[in-house]
Amino acid sequence: MPIKIDNDLPVKKTLENENIFVMDENRATTQDIRPIDILILNLMPLKEDTELQLLRSLSNTPLQVNITFIRTVSYESKHTSISHLERFYSDFATVKDRKWDGLIITGAPVEKMDFEDVEYWPELCEIMNWAKDNITSTLHICWGAQAGLYYHYGIKKYELPKKLSGIYKQKTVHRKEEIVRGFDDTFLVPVSRYTGINEEEVDACDSLRVIADSEECGPYIIIDKDGKNIFVNGHPEYDTYTLDQEYKRDIKRGLNPDIPVNYYPDDDPAEDPVKSWRCHANMLYTNWLNYYVYQQTPYEWTGMKKKKD
Repeated sequence: MPIKIDNDLPVKKTLENENIFVMDENRATTQDIRPIDILILNLMPLKEDTELQLLRSLSNTPLQVNITFIRTVSYESKHTSISHLERFYSDFATVKDRKWDGLIITGAPVEKMDFEDVEYWPELCEIMNWAKDNITSTLHICWGAQAGLYYHYGIKKYELPKKLSGIYKQKTVHRKEEIVRGFDDTFLVPVSRYTGINEEEVDACDSLRVIADSEECGPYIIIDKDGKNIFVNGHPEYDTYTLDQEYKRDIKRGLNPDIPVNYYPDDDPAEDPVKSWRCHANMLYTNWLNYYVYQQTPYEWTGMKKKKD
């Protein structure tokens, strides 16, 4: 699919070099098709890395997807330049007066904190509340998934004995759900977190269903009854070397991290990791865009949205 992004976004050149079809704004205005408009609330510290990872994953559908990045205003990123944020990001106030097809809420390195202690928690709650009436479907990733489960359903996270880091096998438990259409019985996903979700609490909630899980990591994909919120407790969008970078960063910080599970050949960090999760990662994002966003957005909604543009 073509993904439409800002002509000057730095990752555009990288995507083009990877043979990913990126449509600039000039060409997009000549397309007589119905595009879908996706907001990405990027809470990760290395925002350009996350931009690239997500745009790769969103580029595998015949749909045209218009991407708008948004940021919090109650917390200023310390790892991304102000000039980049001001040039390529909007704040919530500039996007809230219209309806959007989809929203992605990323992870964030704040999982050991209570949700209420996170500086931008009130702003995030405002966005999640607004999304109930103005977004067709929201995809929550890792800490974003835990935040969404807590905000919408009161399901708390708990701290794990040690960090989960590596490539973990997941099992498809409800294969007829469209988010896992085309998935194998088991598949691999990068996981990097200090906290988990209690599956019994999820099962006790009539509005939620676990679609895929892991013996080691617990629930992976959780979906609400109408597909309006999907919670993904992992990082399917991660690049080949993301876990490697995190592992070496933690070593430098003196955290004595375990070697990421099932990641390096022979568990040797001197060896280059092999990406073993790309197909299912791409399929997850493609299924979300098609079945929960594009197919579910009402015609009248689309008409109102375009009229306001």
